[in-house]
Amino acid sequence: MSENTVATVEIEETEVAENRIREPKPLNQSRLKRLFHRERRINRSAAGNGLLFVLMAICGAFMALPLVMVVNNALKPIDELLQFPPRIFVRNPTFENFSELFYMLSESWVPFSRYILNTIIITGFGTVGHVIFASLAAYPLAKHDFKGKNMLFSMVILSMMFSWQVTQIPNYMIITWLGMNNTYLALILPATAFGMGLYLMKQFMEQIPDSLIESARLAGANEFMIFWVIIMPNVKPAWLTLAIFQFQQMWAQTGHLFLRSEELRPLQYAMQFITLGGVGRAGAAAAVAFMLAAVPITFFLLCQSRILETMTTSGMKD
Repeated sequence: MSENTVATVEIEETEVAENRIREPKPLNQSRLKRLFHRERRINRSAAGNGLLFVLMAICGAFMALPLVMVVNNALKPIDELLQFPPRIFVRNPTFENFSELFYMLSESWVPFSRYILNTIIITGFGTVGHVIFASLAAYPLAKHDFKGKNMLFSMVILSMMFSWQVTQIPNYMIITWLGMNNTYLALILPATAFGMGLYLMKQFMEQIPDSLIESARLAGANEFMIFWVIIMPNVKPAWLTLAIFQFQQMWAQTGHLFLRSEELRPLQYAMQFITLGGVGRAGAAAAVAFMLAAVPITFFLLCQSRILETMTTSGMKD
């Protein structure tokens, strides 16, 4: 046998030995059980999962307690509302608080429907305007390069550091100078320029692949078509979240700083005077609290389902 043949045989034997070493040993039934129990020990046990569920349920019930009390207080008669210590759940539910509330509003010289209409106009246009303008401003900051881009975005972030109390007097001076005092625009126009919405939309738009936008440009789409057809549907969770926050903020507007005419005041302003009526209006005040909380919560639940639906069916990779 030649030396080359011997060397070849030795190499083959070495490779076979290495393959045997690399091959996993067959697992018997007892070893599989040991591995399974070790994996169970690494993860949480059934008792740990149950304890975690109980703790989360307690925290959830504690967080939902204020809402439960608002609903029950609206249905309590006056004697249960003034009871001390207060009870969470109502014993003798009644709708007298709501009838008293509507009777008080019907006695005012401005109809109750007028307050509702004012609130719908201010809240609706303020929310939609903020979402549209924030998205339009965020698109070039996220997907275009131009001079002064970083400076503009830094100014937006800087504006978020100031509370509304700091900018209240400048806003009033600007609105008065524009001649919008005592109009709906006095509340709607400042709401469209809130920096938080622009920041949120820009961060979401940066996640959209540039290749998707370039493909649309090659297909002949202009910038507005790209914005409405491609960008906005893909950032739907962002602008729905923004709509929730802005709706809650606009719903709580009283307009006491800009609106002087009673015909233009929103529902929140009228409800505040009812709650300041003392003990005699405790029932009506409880009904007011329920009505003011029901609409934003309903809007939140509707938008939340759409947000979850969009997030589960979306996802892009460049």
